[in-house]
Amino acid sequence: MGRTFFGLLLTLALAVLVVPLCFYAGPPVLAALGHEQPRRQVVVPAHQQPPARLTSDGTEFPVPAGPGSVPPDPAKLAGVLDAELVLSGSGTFSGTVLDGLTGEVLYDLDGGAPVTPASSLKILTAAAALSVLGSDTRFQTTVHEGTEPGTVVLAGGGDVLLGSGTSDPDSTVGRAGLQTLAEETAAALAPISRGTTVSVRVDDTLFTGPALSPSWNPEDVAAGEAAPLYPLALNSAWAVEGQQSGPRAGDAALAAGEAFARHLAAAAAEYGFGVAPGVRRGTADDAAGLLASASSAPVSEQVQQMLLASDNYLAEALGRMTALARGGEASFDGAAAAVVSAVSELGVDTAGLDPADVSGLGGGTAISARQLAGTVQAALTSADKSVRDLPYSLPVAGLSGTLASRFTGAGSAAGTEGQAPPAGLIRAKTGTLFAATSLSGFVTDADGRLLAFAFVANGLEANTGEARAAVDAAAAALAACGCS
Repeated sequence: MGRTFFGLLLTLALAVLVVPLCFYAGPPVLAALGHEQPRRQVVVPAHQQPPARLTSDGTEFPVPAGPGSVPPDPAKLAGVLDAELVLSGSGTFSGTVLDGLTGEVLYDLDGGAPVTPASSLKILTAAAALSVLGSDTRFQTTVHEGTEPGTVVLAGGGDVLLGSGTSDPDSTVGRAGLQTLAEETAAALAPISRGTTVSVRVDDTLFTGPALSPSWNPEDVAAGEAAPLYPLALNSAWAVEGQQSGPRAGDAALAAGEAFARHLAAAAAEYGFGVAPGVRRGTADDAAGLLASASSAPVSEQVQQMLLASDNYLAEALGRMTALARGGEASFDGAAAAVVSAVSELGVDTAGLDPADVSGLGGGTAISARQLAGTVQAALTSADKSVRDLPYSLPVAGLSGTLASRFTGAGSAAGTEGQAPPAGLIRAKTGTLFAATSLSGFVTDADGRLLAFAFVANGLEANTGEARAAVDAAAAALAACGCS
């Protein structure tokens, strides 16, 4: 009886030890029996974790398999890309592909030559704004008591994405609403203004220098590609709120002031005072009483808005706010200098880099494809979480922003023959001017290697469509290449 009991106890003890061992050791043993080697678990940083799904708004995106993946062979890669970057008409290409993890140059087609990048330049502006301002920074639009009796001053603080209605906490454009700001102002004025009439002034002195860049073509300004720049604007100065195209307001600051005044008049009627017609410029006194304020969307959201819509006005405003944060002048020259300086501090070689503006709209910018790709690669590997917001704010092929309608057809420039189009596999900033086309961003290739790239065509003459198809085909080939 005793032996039987002791044997039962020994059996139970062994079970307690063996069963957990089976859970841990069983899979490797079975893998070995099946001639499979146990797989080592690779720890991937949180910012490179693969998404559970790919969403159409571009908030989730495929990422590399990890440092164990193999970079493509430069000779094989050159054979693939050289076949795509050709033109039957006028123009020449330059291009660079960098290893996303190491920065090694894997492909170079006149990659150091100065070129006109068009809106791909916004990648540098985004990198500078995120690194200097930080992702979470918000701009304040404020209302102060005026130095003149019976006046209030609406002061621009760099938010050019104001809405005319109530503040919308779920929107990037219109996060700060002028109606909400006016209602708060009316409530603050009520105890001292009953029975009086107040006048509205607008302070737009935060930005300095010319409001229009001398590098901009007047025809582009007339078409709404840009407008005189002010530190406050409704909907990035587009004339029709809610649209991101068409004409823009010639004086965005006064347009915002007039919208604020209308809402203030409606709110003031409930408190027994009036608002005089007409809005003029004035200056807010820092010592004057603060009546109300409204916060913009954070810089990270503004950067994404700028990149997705390729918004020149917003890009220039972010550049000037970056200059201010670095102690410089909030002017075109100040913004350009601040962007170059900030990108250099990210480790990009900025020798020869000479931006005419920070949106890419102007003529005269000189930048290399290597500097474009280098900025993407620096952002991908940056230790600064704010800077790492940049690559994942870029448009996604076939899904979002200026790439929403590209890379959507198989068997064309959007996809290599016999393969599905690379929708969702490429993330990049587009750029288009009359004589220039560019595409700059990153892909994860067929071997799971993260690659930063920039392809630029200059000297075009009525063959922009051909050049655009070529840069798309090159990016698609890069994504599909198992060239290790």
